[in-house]
Formats: sequence, C-alpha cells, structure tokens
Amino acid sequence: MKSIFGLEENVAAAVSYLFGPFSGIAVLIMERENKFVRFHALQSTLWFLFLMIVGWVLGLIASLPLIGWLFGLLINPILAIGTLIWLGSKILLMMKAFNNEAYRLPIIGDVVWSQINK
Repeated sequence: MKSIFGLEENVAAAVSYLFGPFSGIAVLIMERENKFVRFHALQSTLWFLFLMIVGWVLGLIASLPLIGWLFGLLINPILAIGTLIWLGSKILLMMKAFNNEAYRLPIIGDVVWSQINK
C-alpha cells in the first residue's frame, strides 16, 4: 500500500524516524490516511521529544553553578548513554518500520496505538 507521499508505507514509516521528532511531526502532518505510517510518525514524535526533554533537563542541571559540578560526574555518563539510546532506538525503529512491523515501544507505543486506532 502506498502512502500519501507516493512511497511504499514501510519506507514512509521509516522516514518518520530519520530526523527524530522533526521528521515524525512532518510525516504526521502530511499523512492523513495510512494508519501504519501515522503510528510510526506519532511514535517517533513522542519518543524522540521525550529523549530530547530528558537530555535538556539533565544538561540544565549539569550547568547549574552550585550543584552542577556535583552532579556533573553522574550526569555526563547518563547523557552519553542517552545518546546511545537515541541512536540505537532510531536504528531499531527504522528497521522495524521498514520490515512492516508496528513495533510498539513500552508505554509510548501503547498510547500511540490507542490514539491511532480510535
């Protein structure tokens, strides 16, 4: 089945993960019909926004004048692990979408699934 982009639905779904929440939002806005593509676009948007917000909060804490240096030793490794989670999840989710799998992340995937299938 084709998506609104003229791409096969698995390719359009995989593209929604390419640039994190930005590509997810773009695909979600443009694709109105295909539930499979919309599922992956919304999951991409929510998952990568969540990771961005967590990274920003940790970065903000690490930059605070008094407590930042105390927690910096803990937060910097967490940020490095977060970067690996970002990259690893992007690759995994793109592969799942490309293989026509509606792979659901824990919690976020279930929320997305219920929203798309209303």
